[in-house]
Amino acid sequence: MIKEKIRQLAGELHAETIANRRHLHANPELSYKEYNTAAFIAEKLRILDIPFQPMANTGLVGLLQGSKGDGEKVVALRADIDALPIQELNNVPYRSKHNGVMHACGHDVHTSSLLATAAILGRMRDDFAGTVKFIFQPAEELIPGGASMMIKEGVLENPRPHNILGQHTMPEMPAGKVGFRGGRYMASNDEIFITIKGRGGHGAMPHLGIDPVVIACHVVIALQQIVSRRANPLLPSVLSFGKMLANGATNVIPDEVRLEGTFRSLDERWRHEALGKIRRMAVSLAESMEAHCDIDIRQGYPVLINHDQLTATTRAHAVDFLGAENVLDLDIWMAAEDFAYYSQAADACFYRLGVRDESRGITSGLHTATFDADERSLETGAGLMAYLALKTLGN
Repeated sequence: MIKEKIRQLAGELHAETIANRRHLHANPELSYKEYNTAAFIAEKLRILDIPFQPMANTGLVGLLQGSKGDGEKVVALRADIDALPIQELNNVPYRSKHNGVMHACGHDVHTSSLLATAAILGRMRDDFAGTVKFIFQPAEELIPGGASMMIKEGVLENPRPHNILGQHTMPEMPAGKVGFRGGRYMASNDEIFITIKGRGGHGAMPHLGIDPVVIACHVVIALQQIVSRRANPLLPSVLSFGKMLANGATNVIPDEVRLEGTFRSLDERWRHEALGKIRRMAVSLAESMEAHCDIDIRQGYPVLINHDQLTATTRAHAVDFLGAENVLDLDIWMAAEDFAYYSQAADACFYRLGVRDESRGITSGLHTATFDADERSLETGAGLMAYLALKTLGN
């Protein structure tokens, strides 16, 4: 049976998959700079005798044709390959060798799992019909996102996939389990940069200046009304400001204050309407207090929508492969992912891979300096994706 063969191969390849993951984890590279990572992936694909081509500078796309019949269906499998600007604090043998750079979002898990999936399917090419595209995508972590670049360069053409699947680590879920959600799953993400320009002066004589610190505080508080009073409560929205720079002193009012934040939504129409409201409110409020407001809104990733029927079918296949007790239903997630671009261009399913192991203290969240993954998840991730690919192709 295909299922048993995949399980066997995933087990046989597990040690190599762990070694690949540890190499990637120890040698992380930031978005748009994944040159050594791409070279590592390319060498692995050559060994597997899977033809590939470079794309989007540091991305790669491999193509595997099944030799069982004349299957015309195509499925794409995607892994992101970039790391984050975080200093790793884990004390493990595979700790990052690069100061201030770390695989803190599990992209090393995604990439090593997809390499193992390619190895499994490469050994099984006589057992299936159809074509599998392996997308190793750069720059998921940085706008405009590698997915948009790869799509522009034709990653979804020649041949065009009927479906695309992706997986992402989930540190809240134990290793061995996976999670699915159809429809709207992940939020859009837009970056907001606001500069409030006033007139600085002595802290003891605020009446002689225009205090941008106080005005910036009013702006931050007032903008929350867009979420609390202007948004439909049935459509989740998040507006957060994580950075405020006011380069004054205890007795110095600065000339300007800079704010940096993010707006997220699960509805594209409301997203663009809200961004307009944010711009108008910030500018008009600052002007009402005799300050000037410059605002730059950088459009990020769109809402990620999982195709309902594909997700339901994929979930059923996961139950068949892993058992019902290991397949969970997920809530919406207000994080953003550039896999959303693929979901706009093809029927897509983006699911979660559990990597948690409380017994070993592997519990840290994504984008933290102590994030790690239970490496048993690599066998689950590789085997399941191989099985889902073949079932999606109709084998």
